[in-house]
Amino acid sequence: MTVLAPAGSSSAFLGNASERAFFRLELADALRSRWVAFTAAVYFVVFGGFVWFGLRESSVLGFTGMSRVVLNVSNAVVLAVPLVSLVATCQTVVRARTSGFFELFLSQPCRRSDWLTAVVASRFLVVTGPLVVVLVASLVVGAATGETTLAPLVLRTLGVVLALAWAFVGIGFWLSASAVTPERATVYALVAWLFCASLHDFALIGVLLATRLPPQAVFGIAASNPVEAARLALLSGVDPELSVLGPVGFWIANQLGPTWTFVVGVGWPTLLGTGAVGLAARKLRRADLAA
Repeated sequence: MTVLAPAGSSSAFLGNASERAFFRLELADALRSRWVAFTAAVYFVVFGGFVWFGLRESSVLGFTGMSRVVLNVSNAVVLAVPLVSLVATCQTVVRARTSGFFELFLSQPCRRSDWLTAVVASRFLVVTGPLVVVLVASLVVGAATGETTLAPLVLRTLGVVLALAWAFVGIGFWLSASAVTPERATVYALVAWLFCASLHDFALIGVLLATRLPPQAVFGIAASNPVEAARLALLSGVDPELSVLGPVGFWIANQLGPTWTFVVGVGWPTLLGTGAVGLAARKLRRADLAA
């Protein structure tokens, strides 16, 4: 049996030797189980569909070539990234507890926080790695074809993607730490994705039809959902006036502007993901690790 190094060892990456060992273990497990290939395949199918249908339409807002590809990919991000993030994380803690992994873990000279830090880092890398490759590849192709306006769009999309992925990775770990069985964790994750991706939209539309809310209230309700906050951040980079949103877009464009809309679209998901990881760490620290 391999004994992990004591938690006091220091390093430049992941803090100590225990975290590095757990990180290598989790990353190797993800590669062996073809999680990276599955993630890349999901992104390829979803993004390919959006790009195919998007390129068949006429150019919109002056975006052509690779700019339109990135624009269509960013529209798919807000649907695919939350689902992949939740699926990749929702069973991690509860399965480790029910499978007996934590009983082996308790025999090692390391801390619970070491394992959680490493597994969060590895799952975040698995979820975002293929996305970064796609966006960087589009930037290289755009530079080769002479599209000088592509870099700001790609960088903006990359920032929103990483923040959105972090939010749902954190939510997935919190749900996993809270669930009693892997089956419940899966149900919780699906409900969270449905609410954030679609049910929240329907509820917001229903409220708007039934009441007359001021634009700032509509923005607050929408931006509380990390998916909607990401959509607003992406849309503000394409259409700074946000004319497609009507009076609400007029209020956002005049009161916040594209810069602060982007800050909200990146800052709120990042804060939400950090808080969710903190709650997961608290539950893991206080929980009985033996099933």
